Amino acid sequence: MLKPNFKEAKKRNKEDIKILRNEYHVPKEAKNMGLNKRYFVKTYGCQMNEHDSEMISAILEDMGYSKANDYNDADLIILNTCAIRENAHNKTFGMLGRIKHLKQTKKDLLVGLAGCMSQEESVVDEIISKYKWMDFVFGTHNIHKLPEILKEHMRTKKLEVNVWSNEGNVIEGIPSKRDSKYKAWVNIMYGCDKFCTYCIVPYTRGKQRSRLPLDIIEEVKKLKLEGYKEVTLLGQNVNAYGKDFKDMDYKMENLLEDVAKTGIDRVRFVTSHPWDFTDSMIDVIAKYDNICNYIHLPVQSGSSRILKLMGRRYTKESYIELYNKIRNKVKNCSITTDIIVGFPGETKEDFEETLSLARECKFDSAFTFIYSPREGTPAAKMKDDVSLEEKEQRLHELNEVINKYALEANEKLVGQVVPVLIEGESQKDNSMVAGYTDTMKLVNVKADKSSIGKIINVKITDAKTWSLDGEIDG
Repeated sequence: MLKPNFKEAKKRNKEDIKILRNEYHVPKEAKNMGLNKRYFVKTYGCQMNEHDSEMISAILEDMGYSKANDYNDADLIILNTCAIRENAHNKTFGMLGRIKHLKQTKKDLLVGLAGCMSQEESVVDEIISKYKWMDFVFGTHNIHKLPEILKEHMRTKKLEVNVWSNEGNVIEGIPSKRDSKYKAWVNIMYGCDKFCTYCIVPYTRGKQRSRLPLDIIEEVKKLKLEGYKEVTLLGQNVNAYGKDFKDMDYKMENLLEDVAKTGIDRVRFVTSHPWDFTDSMIDVIAKYDNICNYIHLPVQSGSSRILKLMGRRYTKESYIELYNKIRNKVKNCSITTDIIVGFPGETKEDFEETLSLARECKFDSAFTFIYSPREGTPAAKMKDDVSLEEKEQRLHELNEVINKYALEANEKLVGQVVPVLIEGESQKDNSMVAGYTDTMKLVNVKADKSSIGKIINVKITDAKTWSLDGEIDG
């Protein structure tokens, strides 16, 4: 049994990052483990988790499993978890409760926990003490070892806990079963060294480490040849890409340019930290038409005092300066953000600063949250003297401002013709199709199903707060 250890996860030594290319394999004994069996992977959290689930799915299919569309029909269930907020914890344990009932009727059902929650000591301790009926737990560092973990469980028939608490290396060669035929996630880096005081990611994902440029470019070229229209470059803080390289000067702006030069139709990237967003990056985004005019730029708070308590290392003023640079240089750019309300010690004046920033920036949209303490982070030890009622009121006020400007931004597009990558049937109306503009606006389109997988010109006919309606131009 290998349990997670927060002290180990926090360490940042000066050891060189290794690029490991031959780590993934399926042992002979595990090759046909999934024959005539089905798997179900439930994903919580960020885009990184979504892509991790694509890798987990591919590994299981290498072992002979086929995909089930419903967990009730599966022989193996994996919950790929998120540790960012308490709500994600609650959803996971609620799902485990439902699965426990299923396992009572399906004795051979295998159930596993993966992702960021698996990297938390308290979670694994709870699994060991209260969820002994589960079969295996693995973390974010050893997805490629899933076949060995399952093989060991089948040998012992006991709960197999195998979670690495290390800084991490870069593992190449893990297969991926893409959820889409038209757009793809591409990891460019792993981990984070920012240690914002509220954030658990540096503990669950390890130190910042970048993939080599050649490996990323080759992956994008292959995706383009396979017919993919869009790639999203992924990392906990993509703007810091390449800062860990010791033998070359190659940063995010260089990578963005080289990916754009592959000629793939669309290039996106998430997530950005304002601290590392350079003028050179802005220039490259403005230069290449296939780099989407969409930037997610988390601010977290509009109060410089709170930002300092959060360990964000920028001020309200410097954020607004960067925001305006992007708006001025990247024409028709859509900018979204993340905002936390009710951080420990946030006063009414601090919150008013956040509202002020939201009114000044007029974001296209925002993910807004009430602060959620994460065990083991510095912020969890701070005195929290804001009542839940007050936090909920602040969230409501903030959302009113965010929604106002989101609708205004969408209304400006009515009558305009914009390119939309059609991804599938509309959830609003199955006689329509839906997709996203290059500025990440959801559009429901009156168009034939034959348009799915294509980038088409759409005339916007109506605007709502979170979506647009349109029809094929011409």
